[in-house]
Amino acid sequence: MLNSTTYPLNSLDMTTISRLEESFFQVGESKNGKSYRLESLGIKNCGRVYRNLSVSQLVEHTLARQEGILGENGAVFVKTGKYTGRSPKDKFIVDEPGIHDEIDWNSVNVPISVEKFEQLYKKALAYMQGKDLYVFDGYVGADPEYRLGVRIINEFAWHNLFVHQLFIRPTAEELKHHHADVTVISVPGLQGDPETDGINSEAFIVVNFLKGIVLIGGTHYAGEMKKSVFSFMNYLMTKRNVLPMHCAANMDENGNTALFFGLSGTGKTTLSADPERRLIGDDEHGWSTQGVFNFEGGCYAKTIRLSKKNEPQIWEALRFGSLIENVTIDPEKRTPDYNDSSVTENTRAAYPVEFIPDCVIPGFGGHPKTVIFLTADAFGVLPPIAKLTNRQAMYHFISGYTSNLAGTERGITEPQATFSSCFGKPFLPLSPIVYAEMLYDRIIEYNADVYLVNTGWTGGPYGVGKRIAIADTRAMISAALSGELNHVKFHHHPIFHILVPESVPGVDSNILDPINTWSNPEAYQEKAKALAHKFVENFKQYQRVPREIMEAAPSLG
Repeated sequence: MLNSTTYPLNSLDMTTISRLEESFFQVGESKNGKSYRLESLGIKNCGRVYRNLSVSQLVEHTLARQEGILGENGAVFVKTGKYTGRSPKDKFIVDEPGIHDEIDWNSVNVPISVEKFEQLYKKALAYMQGKDLYVFDGYVGADPEYRLGVRIINEFAWHNLFVHQLFIRPTAEELKHHHADVTVISVPGLQGDPETDGINSEAFIVVNFLKGIVLIGGTHYAGEMKKSVFSFMNYLMTKRNVLPMHCAANMDENGNTALFFGLSGTGKTTLSADPERRLIGDDEHGWSTQGVFNFEGGCYAKTIRLSKKNEPQIWEALRFGSLIENVTIDPEKRTPDYNDSSVTENTRAAYPVEFIPDCVIPGFGGHPKTVIFLTADAFGVLPPIAKLTNRQAMYHFISGYTSNLAGTERGITEPQATFSSCFGKPFLPLSPIVYAEMLYDRIIEYNADVYLVNTGWTGGPYGVGKRIAIADTRAMISAALSGELNHVKFHHHPIFHILVPESVPGVDSNILDPINTWSNPEAYQEKAKALAHKFVENFKQYQRVPREIMEAAPSLG
């Protein structure tokens, strides 16, 4: 029925679901012909419109439409077909005079003309005729002062379950008066034409900031909806003196807040879901004059090699109401195999933040006392933890060094060194300097400590060394958050000049200085200098950066 996303089911169909609903309930809003103002978007002659269905209803519809199957843990399992990760080469921003001079046009902020956008939009309107549609009306931004109304229109029931769990769900009263500031239209079955549509493949993610519309087609990967809305927040929040951040956040029992910056696969979700701390959110936040607030209402965790021992909170969150992408599942027992990467390394689970015990609802926190930059160093040369001066913090924030891990983006099959400014370049419409200056001001004003934490390799590069043990990473981060690292000695790294602790409670001191973990110290020095050179070359693109930040660069000697 739905090509690569279809599972072989013979249990339910939409007629059965309709009869069941009408047998037990009176005909509800989703069945009485209401269009919920879709005409204002040009959407006409569609089938039934289902607005803000419950989780149970969305699960039923997903199963009936054979879009997924139910696992033994109660979660819905789906496949995303060809696209198992974001497709950055297929994302475009509509180039109009009103925003042209604001956007930092580059390899990820690629312009598309108004005419091509309108052409794709007309194709989408025609495609939706006669089709049942699922509408989610909710919010992005836990702080009512800054939140935006978001409307997401889906072709798939499981996509609507995804956004229902990932964004902030409205109360019944809020739903009566909901207004959409941002509208996402996701029609995966509509394929674009590179020859006529001004795009690169059959997939397209087109962001129109002036109209407040995102148009997605040709890809079943649900993460495109989430990240498109994040791009809107990254554009709009700076205008309101709110720093939008690609980070996780949590707090201790005394309310001390910590931030975890990092790209997908660096450990944001895993490390912020700490049984000893309260989760605010796992991926996207704003930092206003009042403190930190979550943009979202859910989590989107990587599940590859997930274990109950290492990630107990995430493990327990995968239950009824959760949605799990591209994880292999036993067809009879319906048990998942989280170690199987045959579909992709980028297996994912979406669930509401409330599934994490003792999470912070609503998602507010105070001004952070500790800021963590997470990197997965494929070269294996960065220390597992290092303290940064304020100038070094800006240098590493603007650099955004990590490794693209397999599956996070299309075409990546093994880790590759990359620099993603502000640990979120694919989602930043403005110059990274804008966001860096805002972070610098807040670190200074609130006297926050900043640490660089390597969750990547030790004892050698990828293929030779091994991944740093998550237990050691947790212990080092705990020491940073508790203030224990304020009482240990540090020494300067000879190449990167960052401050390396000589001891951390509960961690073998030999692993703290990475040169000690390599069998050949000279090979380590050579690889470290090679990475330092990459840092320096990458930073040449930033001409507006003050000299004192430029001087925080590693040495090439």
